[in-house]
Amino acid sequence: MPSHSRKLVVLVHGWSVRNTNTYGQLPARLQEVAHQRGDLQLDFENVWLSKYVSFRDEVRLEDISRAFQAAVETELRPLVADGRRFACITHSTGGPVVRDWWHRFYLDAGKPDACPMSHLIMLAPANFGSALAQLGKGRLSRIRSWFQGVDPGSGVLEWLELGSPEAWALNRRWIDTPPVTTGPAPVFPFVLTGQTIDRRLYDHINAYTGEVGSDGVVRIAAANLNASVLELAQELGEQDASGRVTATFKINGPKASQRTAFAVIPGRSHSGEEIGILRSITAGEAPHPTVDAIVRSLMVKDPGDYAKLCDAFEQETEATIRAERVEAPSSFLRQDHYEIHDRHSMLIFRIRDDQGNVCEDFDFLLTAGDSNDPNLLPRGFLTDRQRNQRHRGTVTYYLNHDVLLGTSAIADPRGGKKPPLRVAIEGVGKLGFKVDPHRAAPKLFVRYAAAQLSASREHLESVLKPHQTTLVDIVLRRIVGQGVLRLTTDQTLVDFADLDPGPPI
Repeated sequence: MPSHSRKLVVLVHGWSVRNTNTYGQLPARLQEVAHQRGDLQLDFENVWLSKYVSFRDEVRLEDISRAFQAAVETELRPLVADGRRFACITHSTGGPVVRDWWHRFYLDAGKPDACPMSHLIMLAPANFGSALAQLGKGRLSRIRSWFQGVDPGSGVLEWLELGSPEAWALNRRWIDTPPVTTGPAPVFPFVLTGQTIDRRLYDHINAYTGEVGSDGVVRIAAANLNASVLELAQELGEQDASGRVTATFKINGPKASQRTAFAVIPGRSHSGEEIGILRSITAGEAPHPTVDAIVRSLMVKDPGDYAKLCDAFEQETEATIRAERVEAPSSFLRQDHYEIHDRHSMLIFRIRDDQGNVCEDFDFLLTAGDSNDPNLLPRGFLTDRQRNQRHRGTVTYYLNHDVLLGTSAIADPRGGKKPPLRVAIEGVGKLGFKVDPHRAAPKLFVRYAAAQLSASREHLESVLKPHQTTLVDIVLRRIVGQGVLRLTTDQTLVDFADLDPGPPI
């Protein structure tokens, strides 16, 4: 088949990369596969490697997205002008970069059929960010970057921080996007990630590098594009004798995104030459799970193929999760310690008021049971909680899904090298939450009312999805007292500094 009738291949690397050796042997390996198979229909004679700058603080992710469009227009446009398209393979931050480009210039611009990309294969993408990004902007990171002669890349790290406004906006648009795998110019997206920790890269000071349910950098739930959004709008009731206002939530959702092909690749970590999902790929014919998944993704030609591969990836992922559920003792782990890889879910709560103001000062509690009691939540249900540094009203909860659902297991307390006992932990049965703003006192001229979403089984099952992220958008009513401004015909001099806030407007 002539090369002009085959798709091009574009590779896009991750954050803080300064050398194209980051792609390892992937280009060579794909070229070998293309020569061996006549049905792949890809032009691996011309593999395009991206070289983008993420290690300068002034560069933001959307800048890279715009530069990618300029590169497509100048470098690839002559090659795709006749209708040819390209398959894009990304690693880590490269996934959000290309997704932002895709939305910015095609999906959100109302030109989905003009997109020259046909396949987007994301390896370990930080689609919802990474818990490590917040630490990457710290003082120690800046000192290390200074010695290396570069910036930490805080502009990109701000996007990658869990709960960033930019990541929220992109993923919210994705949830609302109509199916992309149909129409005259379909695009087939894939997410391939791992959950294995490369213990040689583990940082004892930073527990995130060994976090269960992640590949050492990106959580499975943060990579997966199968996501949901739940919208809660506060509705105010009556003001009682003490001046407090009752409130309830009007619920919209949850609304799920379109189905996206997703696979957990066995035995793969985020980086590293031994088991890194990208760097461990070598030339030759030795089987490699990442290469196999990439080739199968590239073979998809229509929505029917895509649906079949979604089903296959789902079954294989379940098998991988079962096989890797218990990590046996190693030279890194204590001899008597087994690591249990429970499934996790990520909830990102954003709290604003109905005027668009960020609500920063509040208590937020997850609740359980008929009594909506936080104390009924089982031990070990919360793996991590992180507040976004720029948008203080956004908090990300990383929850042990199996503990909450009662499908977890614990290590054998007897120690030794015996396999762990599979001990079931009783789940909560119901899940809810409370929002208690600190600015709720009746004597405040502008305040908020506390409200809760009562714990229920429905909320537990519909909002908490294993290996997925749910955006929970909470809008509180801003209560303004009538005493903020009053009119009077009394023209005598009066000090009104001690006026009562009065009833809500």
